Amino acid sequence: MQLQQLGAGHRDAVLDFETANRDYFAATVPDRGDDFFTDYPARHTALLAMQEAGTDRFHVLTADDGTIIGRVNLTHISSGEAEIGYRIARDFAGRGLATEAVRQACHLARSAYGLERLRAATTTDNHGSRTVLLRNGFTIVGETTLGGRPAHRFTRELEP
Repeated sequence: MQLQQLGAGHRDAVLDFETANRDYFAATVPDRGDDFFTDYPARHTALLAMQEAGTDRFHVLTADDGTIIGRVNLTHISSGEAEIGYRIARDFAGRGLATEAVRQACHLARSAYGLERLRAATTTDNHGSRTVLLRNGFTIVGETTLGGRPAHRFTRELEP
C-alpha cells in the first residue's frame, strides 16, 4: 500500500472508489449526498485548488496495482492544526490499513506540512474508527454529533 497526495489523475478513480463504497461508508458516517457524486469532477478540481492554497491536504491510499483502496485527508488547516478524516474500501477493511494510513498521515502532517496537532471525530458506534485513532495516539477530548448522531472528538499532539 502507498499513501499519495491527491492529484489531477486520481479524479475518476476517486469517484469510482466513493461510488462503489457509498452504502458501506453511509452505515458509519453521514452520506455525502447525491450532489457529491453528480458534481464530482468540479469537486475534484476544487479539492486540488484547496490543496494548492494549503488549506487542506488530500491523500489516496493505493494497493500495489494502483487501485484506490482508501483516502486520508487533512482539512481545515489553520494555526498548526488540522482535522483528519479517513476511509477504507469495504473489501480492504479489517486488515490494519486504516491504522497504517493514519500513522503515515500523522507523520506527513508533522514532517511535510509542519502541523503540531490533529483533531478527529467519529460516531460512538464506529468502533473501528475509534480503534484506529486510539492506536495512533489520539485521545478523546469531548463529545459532539456527526450527522445528528452521537460522536466523540479526539486530538493528538504531533512530536517534532
